[in-house]
Amino acid sequence: MTSREERLQRSWDRRAGTYDRDMSAVERRWFSAARPWVCGRATGRTLEVALGTGLNLPHYPEGLELTGVEWSPQMLAVAVRRAASLGITADLRQADARELPFDDASFDSVVSTFSLCSIPGERRAIDEMARVLRPGGLLLLADHVESSSGPVRVLQRLVDLFSVPLQSERYCHRPLRQVESLGFVVESHRRSSLGMLEQLAARRP
Repeated sequence: MTSREERLQRSWDRRAGTYDRDMSAVERRWFSAARPWVCGRATGRTLEVALGTGLNLPHYPEGLELTGVEWSPQMLAVAVRRAASLGITADLRQADARELPFDDASFDSVVSTFSLCSIPGERRAIDEMARVLRPGGLLLLADHVESSSGPVRVLQRLVDLFSVPLQSERYCHRPLRQVESLGFVVESHRRSSLGMLEQLAARRP
């Protein structure tokens, strides 16, 4: 891990205890509808990548064999407590999204929500999600992305000048492009809020 990555990890650790409260307004306004849309499509053996404090946990269907990974030990600890309070049995562990500790073709579904935007090396993380997904499996993503509005994109690029060096937080990115380049077949896709929010379900060939 580089010194910059260590700094970023410590930053997420510091935010863990107040993250849900700090993000509550954003969660209600922007993210709350996307979580059930994404998680409700998961089936079978499911992996969530960068699960944060576990905000997706209440939205998964019953009967899944759920595994989750999170980079920040303190964020993971919050997720573990949330799973216990909900009575959810899941294998939640610390791991790097760019080096997933699982064999090829291990999962029927892979989920990631509102996290690729802040993973250093997003492309590598998506490659790893594709690797551990079985042929015919479903990749389920939601994130804030590059807007479909030109003026908004200009503002996003200005914000990126500061947010990327400080927190590795990107606003001008489109995971969909890499997913399609890997040969995935997009089965369901929606954009909202001037195209700044994107949800997709894509099948690995």
